[in-house]
Amino acid sequence: MINDLEPIATNTRADMVELRIREYLSNKELKTGDTLPTELELAEALDVSRNVLREGLSRLRMLGLIETKKKRGMVLSSPDILGSFERVLNPQLMDENTLKDIFELRLVLELGMADLLYLRKTKKDISELERIVKRDKEEDVEDFRISQEIAFHGKLYEITGNTTLKRFQTMLLPIFGFVLKKSHHSIKSEVTHSDLVQILKDGDHVSFSKAMHEHLRPHLEFLQKR
Repeated sequence: MINDLEPIATNTRADMVELRIREYLSNKELKTGDTLPTELELAEALDVSRNVLREGLSRLRMLGLIETKKKRGMVLSSPDILGSFERVLNPQLMDENTLKDIFELRLVLELGMADLLYLRKTKKDISELERIVKRDKEEDVEDFRISQEIAFHGKLYEITGNTTLKRFQTMLLPIFGFVLKKSHHSIKSEVTHSDLVQILKDGDHVSFSKAMHEHLRPHLEFLQKR
């Protein structure tokens, strides 16, 4: 097995170690829990020092691709695909273009969630959305509007039943609130949260998709002007 690794040139660095080992994992079609060669075997196969090898391996550990198990050594692990992204997702550390891109990504996700909503929605979900909408009508101050916008759309993500999608939405909450505070409200949508709930309750996924597009139109038009 170890003979499948090709030595790398002496003038490369740990990034090449990382690349070669990732290629090795892929070519061998290793699965989560499979054991990897030892550090000594890897260093000899790649023709690098143990220090360089360990630097490359540390990158793979940070990505969650490998971990060390007692009595087993290094094994392939299931990476936390959103972990690194989660640690750096701070609107204060991002420029305007990055904020815009991430906000657009969230809008695209919401425009495409109709099928999952209709597949997994329950009467309890509809009731919870109706309670959120009721609070919408009771208050109209800016901070409350933003919190209700987040609550309503966050509930839609929850209804999809997709754990990764829900976690991604939670991660994007600071971005969502940050951009909403910067947006202007002169552009009005003809579809309210109440309308969306009614369609989710009595309509189909096609009508909901069209209504969601209209509901998000102010955000889309605002972003076009940026």
